[in-house]
Amino acid sequence: MRLFSATLALVSVLSAPAWAQETDGPIATATARGEATDSVRLREALAYSNPLPTGAPTADYPLVAWCDALVTGHADLGETLTNRSAEDTELVRLGRLEAQDFRGALAAAEPRQSAAAKAEARAAAAAAKAKWAPLLTQTDERVRSESFGLFFGLPGRCEHAARRIRDNITTPPATPADVGLREAPASEAPAS
Repeated sequence: MRLFSATLALVSVLSAPAWAQETDGPIATATARGEATDSVRLREALAYSNPLPTGAPTADYPLVAWCDALVTGHADLGETLTNRSAEDTELVRLGRLEAQDFRGALAAAEPRQSAAAKAEARAAAAAAKAKWAPLLTQTDERVRSESFGLFFGLPGRCEHAARRIRDNITTPPATPADVGLREAPASEAPAS
């Protein structure tokens, strides 16, 4: 029985998918290798159905430029801290990798963009960078550290917009109805 259990355990380990990430870098949640198309469509529908923060562009190309500037500013702010924790250092590293992914998507999509879309992307990035400027010049490290800790991340749409522009996906994003989700009637909606 022990040999059977050991053999079963070995077979299950050898036949299981590799859950660990193969390389350092942003965690790729929407790769063809690891995620089913239906799952990507579901996540995309949810991401695009949520409102964006005030000032965020709604078109994918400018949105990715905005996302890049926000995550880059956060990493820049983190690098000004002299007493970073290991977690802070990891956030800076991951932010740099995420920004690199956004810049790669922007570069891949740039030749297909209109002059107006490029101008909107530049303006969106400049607006996002401007939000970080006062914090980056703040002399009180405690204020910079607290501000670094208050950044809650990017909207989920950033990841999908980057994938869509990189892969030249021109069809509209999936909607909740497209993936079989329905809105709750007003009587079922949670109270505010």
